[in-house]
Amino acid sequence: MSLHVVRADERLLTSTDWLSSRHGFSFGDHYDPHNTHHGVLLVHNDEIVAPGQGFDTHAHRETEIVTWVLDGSLVHQDSEGHSGLIYPGLAQRMSAGTGILHSERNDADGVRGGVHYLQMWLLPDETGADPGYEQRDVSTELAAGGLLPLASGDRRHDSAIRIRNAGATLWVARLAAGEHVTIPAGRFTHLFVAAGAAELESTLLGVGDTVRAGDLGGTVLTAPAPAEVLIWTMNAALGE
Repeated sequence: MSLHVVRADERLLTSTDWLSSRHGFSFGDHYDPHNTHHGVLLVHNDEIVAPGQGFDTHAHRETEIVTWVLDGSLVHQDSEGHSGLIYPGLAQRMSAGTGILHSERNDADGVRGGVHYLQMWLLPDETGADPGYEQRDVSTELAAGGLLPLASGDRRHDSAIRIRNAGATLWVARLAAGEHVTIPAGRFTHLFVAAGAAELESTLLGVGDTVRAGDLGGTVLTAPAPAEVLIWTMNAALGE
């Protein structure tokens, strides 16, 4: 299987006095017609927001948004009355549905003085649904080891939070040095090293590195050093 490796410093970068955001795909002012998505994954942003800063109230429609904090904490508030504090080990999903307003702001100091998190967007299988929100702490499950289904719309996977896309599953693993996991099957695979290092088919991956590929089901991923890895497996391409 051919691997498309995107190193951390090759990801598109938006940088301001309060935000550093590395984009896995075309986003905002960065547009590349050859880099708009993988499978059904549209956005994969690796962001650091300075203390006391953040995204003020803004709108989303017909988007499934999954947020995973790596360091620090992030405050969410939206027009449907949902609010929550998102921190490492807690998975959050916001379904924009027919339309929602929300804000996200740094709540506490973290890595390099900011909150560090990943935000990932997919389209729902069907439009016109009401907005929704869900969050769940999975720290205990993560500590048990192995791959945890973090967010999924696939009925075969009892994930921590549910998304409105039946062909997509996000897995996460925190691995000690020398531990390994087997990548689940899926027509499309998107792998991201959130911390530490990982090795896949003799390719060494560092923090912020990404792998895009077809079905990597059965392939073994090893952590030569303590690592946190997130893997999307998807059974459809955009528009199918």
